[in-house]
Amino acid sequence: MPRAQQLAMQYMQALTGHNYDQLRQFYNRDSVFIDRTAGREYTGSRHIIEFLERAHRGVLEFKFTVEHMYNSGSLVVMIGHYHLRGPGEQFGKPGKIIEIAVPGVTTLKLNMTTERIKEHLDFIDYQTMKDQLSAQ
Repeated sequence: MPRAQQLAMQYMQALTGHNYDQLRQFYNRDSVFIDRTAGREYTGSRHIIEFLERAHRGVLEFKFTVEHMYNSGSLVVMIGHYHLRGPGEQFGKPGKIIEIAVPGVTTLKLNMTTERIKEHLDFIDYQTMKDQLSAQ
C-alpha cells in the first residue's frame, strides 16, 4: 500500500475511534475539514476537534468501510460507507438505538513531509441517511 494510503488509513482509524489526541497530531492551524454536502467547513486543529467532539457525542459505534481507495501523489480518495450506531435522540428518534450505513466519498490532501492533513473533504449521501432513519 502506498505511504499516502497508509497515512490516510491511520487517520481514519483515529477519526472513527474518537481518538482526539491522535487526531490532533494530524491537524495544524491550516488544516481544513469540509463536509460539502452539509455545507460545513472548519479550519484549524482546535475548531475541527471541537466539531468532531460535538458530532460524535453519544455515538456508540462509528466506522468507515473502504470499498475503493486510490491516490494521486498526496491526494487520497476513499469511497465507502460510514456506519454509525447511536442514541436516537441525535437523529430525532428518542428512546431508540439507531444504526445507519451512509455512502460517502472522503478525499484527503496530505502533507507527506509533516504527515498532516491539509484538507479533509467529505461528500456524504444524506438522502440515504434520511431514508434509513425514516424506516427505523
